[in-house]
Amino acid sequence: MIAHGTEIKIFAGNSNKKLAEAIAKELNMTLGDAEVGTFSDGEISVHIGETVRGRDVFVIQSTGTPVNENLMELLVMIDALKRASAGRITAVIPYFGYARQDRKARPRDPITARLVADLIQTAGADRVLTMDLHALQIQGFFDIPVDHLIGGPLLYKYFSDKIDEDFVVVSPDVGSVTRARNVASKIGASMAIIDKRRPKANQLEVMNIIGDIKGKKCLMVDDMIDTAGTIVQGAEALYNNGAKEIYACCTHAVFSGPAIERIKNSHITKLVVLDTLDLPKEKKLDKIEVISAAKIFALAIENVYLDRKMSDIYDKD
Repeated sequence: MIAHGTEIKIFAGNSNKKLAEAIAKELNMTLGDAEVGTFSDGEISVHIGETVRGRDVFVIQSTGTPVNENLMELLVMIDALKRASAGRITAVIPYFGYARQDRKARPRDPITARLVADLIQTAGADRVLTMDLHALQIQGFFDIPVDHLIGGPLLYKYFSDKIDEDFVVVSPDVGSVTRARNVASKIGASMAIIDKRRPKANQLEVMNIIGDIKGKKCLMVDDMIDTAGTIVQGAEALYNNGAKEIYACCTHAVFSGPAIERIKNSHITKLVVLDTLDLPKEKKLDKIEVISAAKIFALAIENVYLDRKMSDIYDKD
């Protein structure tokens, strides 16, 4: 880390210590001294064990399962650092939970993503660093700067040796078209879209595949996989329509409910994910490959610290 007028400190909650330690290692640093636990009744307990007065502080915490506990850890840590007179506090949130309710889709729905943004700001964060928000408009819910990283370059780099004229990037639904188009453009591949409709809540019916995938190697691209219903049924549709090989990738491996069993029994040959969420041992399969996002977050933290632009970090090896 290049010297700067203000000392940098990096702290982490309990959501993804492995990633936090890897980020700190990339920066030739160690994580700051912080005790993050609970009282006997379950309330979050935080103690910062070193001075942060006037320092440029980064708090690394994904808000994945258990979502509410991890979110409260982040808020309480930010509050502790603010009250300890930290110079600037950046909330580094590799996976931003509560992002799916980003608008009023029906009457009387909450806009939970805005609520969480307000909580983070009220706690005392001065800026946010995150990756692949479920909806880009969430950036506008903050009145503080938001640096938004993308996981795509890390993911499609894994498939670089498989890319040829028979390689097709597939959007698993209409909502992921922009993401798939960007990936296809970057790697010079053709593109297809899986068109689907939901006849009832939690029921998925694949209707049509737009594009030529017969005899092709297909890569489905998404920002997150939760219960894996969309990605697995998409793989089945591709298989039934003559795809030769089926791959998938996503930034956030939420993998809740029946996800692992569905992926295990699916037509997917390889599923590549980033480590924005800690993947427990029981959720690891031979067909799941985890790539670390530590280096890109370390570069982003360094650029925030040194007030440099973010646009060139993907070009660094």
